[in-house]
Amino acid sequence: MESYTLTQKQRLTELNAPEEYVEAEFETAEERNENYRKLEKYLVREGRKGIAELLSEKRICEADRVGGKLCAWLKEIGYTKVLTPTIIHKDAVKKMTIGEDHDLFEQIFWLPGNRCLRPMLAPGLYVVMRELHRITNGPVRIFELGSCFRKESQGAQHMNEFTMLNMVQLAACEEGEQLDVLKRMARGAMEALEVPEERYELVIEESTVYGHTLDIEIDGIEVASGSYGPHFLDKNWDVHDTWVGIGFGIERLCMALAGARTIKRYGRSIAFIDGKPLKL
Repeated sequence: MESYTLTQKQRLTELNAPEEYVEAEFETAEERNENYRKLEKYLVREGRKGIAELLSEKRICEADRVGGKLCAWLKEIGYTKVLTPTIIHKDAVKKMTIGEDHDLFEQIFWLPGNRCLRPMLAPGLYVVMRELHRITNGPVRIFELGSCFRKESQGAQHMNEFTMLNMVQLAACEEGEQLDVLKRMARGAMEALEVPEERYELVIEESTVYGHTLDIEIDGIEVASGSYGPHFLDKNWDVHDTWVGIGFGIERLCMALAGARTIKRYGRSIAFIDGKPLKL
């Protein structure tokens, strides 16, 4: 039996061919090559149609659409959007217990002057929610949508630059209610994105930073992770009230929703746009 060559498989994967097509087998090399020509021609045609639709009708890439839907939902339920710096100080990373002996430390893009590109949104949100609570002496519900940076392994589900949406509420629920609130937030987000209940699952996991987390998995792919406090990190930020938060990986979410094989086609790229390769 003949399988597609490595070059043919790479091209079909780039064109987002279903895995069963990429792994197909044939009686002869001639049959394989003929099927490859037909399949590649079809996928190129579909890719061009998708790009034409983006430019003439859709006019917004999937990552923007998904992030926008979550932002709109959060505003509807009383959350306020904030913006925090992309460049943060080493001290902020240290407050997240990410020291030189931590696995994540080596994944950080360090800059001169003990600064770095943020590997997560939490450091800025900790400060903002604390100060807003101090000023108002009331519950705080905020969220941020922005880029984060890590020297990730270059696999199908990781990128060096990715987009996170973090939603967090402080002093808005009683002690003992946090996990229930977290589950409601997770289900609300999935409902806002019109994800059927049978496609996602809420899973308790272990985290190197937060301890126990409540993850959202779509078709087995983790797309978000939630946590709550009081938490051992809180004292580093002078936070003393209950809080609940979820962080969504927007590109990972797009990949899972589309059933795609790689996250890179939904990220910031000059090789892909809206999930379609530019090399058509």
